[in-house]
Amino acid sequence: MTTMTEASVREFKMPDVGEGLTEAEILKWYVQPGDTVTDGQVVCEVETAKAAVELPIPYDGVVRALHFTEGTTVDVGTSIIAVDVAGGAPTQAQAEAPAAPAETTAPKEEPKPEASGTSAGAKRQPVLVGYGVAASSTKRRPRKGPEVPVPKAPVQEASTALRTELNGHGGAVAPAAPAAAKKRPLAKPPVRKLAKDLGVDLATITPSGPGGIITREDVHAAAAPPVPAPAPVAAPVVAAPQAPVPAYDAARETRIPVKGVRKATAAAMVGSAFTAPHVTEFVTVDVTRTMKLVEELKQDKEMQGLRVNPLLLVAKALLVAIRRNPDINASWDEANQEIVVKHYVNLGIAAATPRGLIVPNIKDAHAKTLPQLAESLGDLVATAREGKTSPAAMQAGTVTITNVGVFGVDTGTPILNPGESAILAIGAIKLQPWVHKGKVKPRQVTTLALSFDHRLVDGELGSKVLADIAAILENPKRLITWA
Repeated sequence: MTTMTEASVREFKMPDVGEGLTEAEILKWYVQPGDTVTDGQVVCEVETAKAAVELPIPYDGVVRALHFTEGTTVDVGTSIIAVDVAGGAPTQAQAEAPAAPAETTAPKEEPKPEASGTSAGAKRQPVLVGYGVAASSTKRRPRKGPEVPVPKAPVQEASTALRTELNGHGGAVAPAAPAAAKKRPLAKPPVRKLAKDLGVDLATITPSGPGGIITREDVHAAAAPPVPAPAPVAAPVVAAPQAPVPAYDAARETRIPVKGVRKATAAAMVGSAFTAPHVTEFVTVDVTRTMKLVEELKQDKEMQGLRVNPLLLVAKALLVAIRRNPDINASWDEANQEIVVKHYVNLGIAAATPRGLIVPNIKDAHAKTLPQLAESLGDLVATAREGKTSPAAMQAGTVTITNVGVFGVDTGTPILNPGESAILAIGAIKLQPWVHKGKVKPRQVTTLALSFDHRLVDGELGSKVLADIAAILENPKRLITWA
């Protein structure tokens, strides 16, 4: 019988499945200890700040241990599962360099040769990388500044005696040994950026995270204004004793942890609302002819089996309006103080999912025909409902549409998706009295709202774009004449 050795165990680490994500929550394990796995087999599903993603294992073997339970949030770079490969060599993506000796204040010992695998109980510091992080990469970079040697005990005693003697004879006191160089506060890159944005000096914060790391909560607490002391009262008022009020009544309240997609959405919306100066304009338009065109397209042979609805024609109208006013399709580069005009349109569609609001986008939507756009919309919605939207599908958007009309809402003031300059909200389409050809008639009417970043989109440009969209929806023939 063959026994498993530490050398045959491979540790699979939480990869960075987005771009720069720092953590993910384990939603579901598809394997258990003792199961046999093969290269490319999905072993678990995780939820990042952007989407739910299935993780495949990169080698063959037998599951030895699962390091975390379902529902646990794990830092990127931390080992989550141990697999015994029965002495097989790891794949190229999982090859690891020999581990560096850990930093410690105890006397150094001769480093012992370490096997290429890691035991199931071994703990490592999280790093922002993907598959197969070298164990040596967890060692921190040397801090800048001169190293201060620690004098040996006899030298310290002699120095103390000398200073005592000089004090007794009126001599100058010898200076004490220089203090150790001030260390750089420990914090993840997103936390450092948050501190920079809020004007908080990390050196002044007392960390509360594991290992002395500064958390986002520490930064927010440091940035919060101090609570003023209560004004003194002339005489204390003695209140009647009251029964203690429970902090939380499970029968009357439900507490939902803010994490994953909801946490990322909240942070993005706060950042967008307080970074980009929002302006929102509204227009109410008669879309009766657009609704008739929707019904005609549903009967068209070229559109059979495709998703045909008012959103499709609104999306096409927005794309035409962008082509006529290309400066609306831009972003603000704060670092370089530049306006970046995009010559492509990655059209974002806001989608409500059980995990929260996500905004996947249709890549190069400007180059698609109406049937191609309908197909892409159908795939986008179906994938979002299944919770299978990938992080790549939600990156690099340029402009967004949000359809609040499906909830019976007339309109709203949408908040920009971070990194974009405009977002269009579609209100409910209702039968209303409308003056048409000099007479009041029942017509299909809706209200559109366009929010834009006023740093790079002025009132004239925003008004032209919104007016073009309204004109196309009022008379869809302009899709041909303006194309």
